[in-house]
Amino acid sequence: MFEGFESGRIAVDGVEIAYVAAGAGEPVLMLHGFPQTKALWARIAPALVGRGYRVICADLRGYGASGKPPAQPDLANYSFRAMAADLAGLMRALGHERIHLVGHDRGARVAHRLALDHPAAVASVTLMDIVPTAVLLGDLRSDVAKSYWHWFFLAQPAPFPEQMIEANPDLFYETCLFGWGAAGPADFDAEQLAAYRASWHDVEAIAGGCNDYRAALTVDLAHDLADQGERISAPALILYGASGAMAKLYDLPATWEERCTTMEARAIKGGHFFPDSAPGEVAEHVAAFLSGHPLSDVAG
Repeated sequence: MFEGFESGRIAVDGVEIAYVAAGAGEPVLMLHGFPQTKALWARIAPALVGRGYRVICADLRGYGASGKPPAQPDLANYSFRAMAADLAGLMRALGHERIHLVGHDRGARVAHRLALDHPAAVASVTLMDIVPTAVLLGDLRSDVAKSYWHWFFLAQPAPFPEQMIEANPDLFYETCLFGWGAAGPADFDAEQLAAYRASWHDVEAIAGGCNDYRAALTVDLAHDLADQGERISAPALILYGASGAMAKLYDLPATWEERCTTMEARAIKGGHFFPDSAPGEVAEHVAAFLSGHPLSDVAG
């Protein structure tokens, strides 16, 4: 997996962030979601490298091979703001002051926060299959809560969800992976699925994922409500699974249109995990979008 990519870990404010990177050209940072790791991009990143980009895929703090610090009492160190600062620092350490951002699921929420907090660093942003955190939580509907039950289970105080998951990690995470919008085992590459599964059996990663969701319901919601009315200044591409829960529950293009300065949206065949089930189509859409928004078009 990631053949020809270099790998490393860089400490940013005391937390080591693991990454793989390859290629030459404009830098593209790719961020995974839950319950996955940077392995999500193993079939998409090489296609973008082949299009002339420098591609960096990173594990979020709390996930994969990145650092998993104990949660602070207020959970601020597992907020999307903290994760965004990690990744902005990682990219600066790698010599990239301005970047293209691509994120799916939790990674898309981190990308959204990074684009708001560090606008001068972001040339473009691609957000996959999310609505803003404040939209989902600010007016929580019963149909949304039914589909997104894991937000509220994972956010329960430690060690309740951790111990429940540790009793049978594969059952829990497979329920998540195969239960959200038209996905089944055949939709996932075996090597990538093995990489996800390895992280599911890491007790520190289990806790990291729980802390991520605990922070979302408190710290992240407060941050997003404070920034109501703020727009992403960089050009944005919104991708979503045509048969996924998000598309059924929300009008995603309309939801994001009022939160972006420049935006285009595309539906991808499949459910929430379309980057796994349709990597070629995702790579084509992202490459076309990036080619239309080179770094030189964005004021630094």
